[in-house]
Amino acid sequence: MANQSTTSAEGSHPAFMSGCDQPLAAAFDVALLDLDGVCFAGDARIPHAAEGANGARGLGMQLVFVTNNASRAPQAVVDKLAANDIDASPGEVFSAAMDAAALLHEHVSDGAPVFVIGGEGLRQALTDEGFTVVAGAQDSPAAVVQGWDAAVDWAMMSEGLYAITNGALHVATNLDATLPTERGFALGNGSLVAAVANASGQEPLAGGKPFPGIYQRALRRAGGSRPLAVGDRLNTDHVGARAAEIPGLHVLTGVSTARDVLLAAPEERPTFLHTDLRGLLQPHPEPKRTVIDGEAWWQVGEQWWHVTSAGAEGQGVGFLDADSATVSLDAYRALACAFWEYTDAHSGRADGLNVPELNVTA
Repeated sequence: MANQSTTSAEGSHPAFMSGCDQPLAAAFDVALLDLDGVCFAGDARIPHAAEGANGARGLGMQLVFVTNNASRAPQAVVDKLAANDIDASPGEVFSAAMDAAALLHEHVSDGAPVFVIGGEGLRQALTDEGFTVVAGAQDSPAAVVQGWDAAVDWAMMSEGLYAITNGALHVATNLDATLPTERGFALGNGSLVAAVANASGQEPLAGGKPFPGIYQRALRRAGGSRPLAVGDRLNTDHVGARAAEIPGLHVLTGVSTARDVLLAAPEERPTFLHTDLRGLLQPHPEPKRTVIDGEAWWQVGEQWWHVTSAGAEGQGVGFLDADSATVSLDAYRALACAFWEYTDAHSGRADGLNVPELNVTA
């Protein structure tokens, strides 16, 4: 190839993915693992989740399950993971309920009365931190803490609103708009929080992802020094990971699709890509950028791709002008780098560019 120069991805752009010449579970000492969409999807199992999680533990990696779901107490999370053949202990669980309880200490006095819009997992997290859970607005709570639970209803939300309009601080465990289930996406805590905030006219204080504090607090509890965040949502798991300056592995078993990854903004971009948790058990080839006759190509493994205004082109493959395409894992990684470079060079936009839905094979 004439007029060719090559650089690594990391050397050419700080928001591009990295490579790792050993399994991620050997290179990083603790995985901050999301639950819904990564380890399971509602009541449905996720292929290779147990293989990846248990295999990572077998390679010496510590696991901490960091979730925005505030409905389950730690033992309930452990039971749910066990039903999906994933080994865990209660001390390895750090939920948005626990994060909200830790956050609340920064704003109200120890032992303060709190009203809960949520379930047992949130109540337990607050009482474990020394707060007093009260029955309603008539008990003059200092704060209303809201977290998702199937039992949350109009009466509970209205009771919380009474307290907030009487001066209580509104704290949300997280602001996820949706919750992945085996049937699709259901209403998440953020949607319910928005209803209360719309009625009160007050913006809540929020914990959980995408705020970096939940990762930082979980990591302090785990005691690891080389963490890796693992998640399926770009706008929560990976925004939070980047804000906390923690590398992230994105998997395609939940909310954000491969197409979403191709179009990700810099603050959402994962450090590593795989289809599922097998990504913890494998090396990741380093992406390399090569300029050939003035045009940038991205190579991962044996795959070469670049993106121009005409679309995406793979070496010997041709342009992707269809609505969908099936590509290999390394092609997906190379495509992500190529799309990221293209959109960065065009003010973050991909106007007029064909961006297909991808089926990624691993």
